[in-house]
Amino acid sequence: MSAVIVVHGGVKAKLDERDHASVDGVKAAACDGFAVLKRGGSPLDAVEAAVKAMEDNSVFNAGHGAVLNAEGEVEMDALIMDGKTLSSGAVSSVKGIANPVSLARLVMEKTDHMILTSRGANQFAESLGMTTVPTDSLVTEYERKKWKNTRTYVSELSEEYNTQWAHDTVGAVAVDSVGNVACATSTGGIRCKMAGRVGDAPIIGCGGYADNFSGAVSCSGHGESILKVTLARLILLHVEQGKSVAESSQLALQYMADRVHGAGGCVVVSPSGQWAATFTTKRMVWAAVDHDGLWYGLDPNERFSEQLTV
Repeated sequence: MSAVIVVHGGVKAKLDERDHASVDGVKAAACDGFAVLKRGGSPLDAVEAAVKAMEDNSVFNAGHGAVLNAEGEVEMDALIMDGKTLSSGAVSSVKGIANPVSLARLVMEKTDHMILTSRGANQFAESLGMTTVPTDSLVTEYERKKWKNTRTYVSELSEEYNTQWAHDTVGAVAVDSVGNVACATSTGGIRCKMAGRVGDAPIIGCGGYADNFSGAVSCSGHGESILKVTLARLILLHVEQGKSVAESSQLALQYMADRVHGAGGCVVVSPSGQWAATFTTKRMVWAAVDHDGLWYGLDPNERFSEQLTV
């Protein structure tokens, strides 16, 4: 069996002037992650590398490019999980951290805990010598303009405003040649969210889950809806019942739509290398690398391929 990595750059509610850059970004991230697997790195190393690439890319709502909360601050969430041991680490509401996914991994490997939040997470980062950066360095001019516009019309809860949760949360899943899986998810959350709001991304079983017995999932979409149905774990429950990863994703997303009227998307990989990128929103940017090459898409039922660049 060959190694596989699948990444997403988040679900989208509408056309975006950054769509082309987002597609380029997920393709590059998938290739970065696959390069790690190719040289013998673990799936955990691969998903961290892929997510870091997207955190460093300002077109995504994670790390550099994260959205602003109601107080004009950046608060970020991230999760990473190892399917071999079920070990995981997460951070929520962290500030001034360029790569929250790496801090999440340090929580997993350097503490007895699974999640650290806000001031405590930042103090932990400082104790390990992790460099913090000014908020301004994480915020793009694009986001400042969007935030100011949203703030102006926040009291007018129009349909347009209600779809603005559909931002570019990022994530990755990977499997190596012997069936070990891992996942990672990272986000800046919802624009103009309340300070301290935590979505699905850092919550095990919701924004992501990885288990060598079933597979790995990373989710994107309306965090509160994903939390209500524990979407990542629900997908893998269907896998454990013998369904394909594609069917499992579709069933779980449809359940979320029917039960709580939530939309979203996910990337999934099984220990055997089967993979899927599925969404119920208008769009989701994703990319995958498997033994057949590089795959990517944005619109429903869309799948393009290219020769590998790694």
